[in-house]
Amino acid sequence: MTVLAINSSTLWYLTRGTGVVSLLLLTASVALGVVGAVGWNRPGWPRFLTTGLHRNLSLLVLAFLAVHIGTAVADSYAPITLAQAVIPFTSSYRPIWLGLGALAFDMLLAILITSLARGWLGFRAWRTIHWLAYASWPVAVVHGLGTGTDTGFTWMIALTGACVVALGPHTAGLMSNNDALAAAIEGRGTAAGGRQSPVYCVENSCN
Repeated sequence: MTVLAINSSTLWYLTRGTGVVSLLLLTASVALGVVGAVGWNRPGWPRFLTTGLHRNLSLLVLAFLAVHIGTAVADSYAPITLAQAVIPFTSSYRPIWLGLGALAFDMLLAILITSLARGWLGFRAWRTIHWLAYASWPVAVVHGLGTGTDTGFTWMIALTGACVVALGPHTAGLMSNNDALAAAIEGRGTAAGGRQSPVYCVENSCN
């Protein structure tokens, strides 16, 4: 029984840790994608370096997500199957929040597959699908806020706020089932110069 308890605890920490690292890496990857898209470059930092770093970070995101999903499925605490972890909104355990995580993962997986088939698809089709990366980021943030076990801690609030601010002076929609947590994240983001627009939810409707 002691060995099982240790294993379960280890899986829990791995799920938490890889989830946080995945969000940070995804934020950095999307930020570099934006930088590359606008053609930003500086002396000593050529554009191909940005592109290469963006690509490698994207692969790291998927690697950490694979561990994140694998440990979540292996942990007996949450009744999640592998199919439920990758097929959105099919799990009975926290269906909305877990479904958003599965949706974000599927979008990133679609980007990887189409990137490998870029020569066959053509640039225009690849580019269109690649925009899913920008959609996956806010979905991943909401997933973390809804189902993460560390969302009430100051360090996690600070990290989430920093991720929101890192993507530039754009307005972000903030949705959470915890008003105090949402206010704290909004405050951190605003203090750093970002703007967040709260999304209000009533039952199954949000606006």
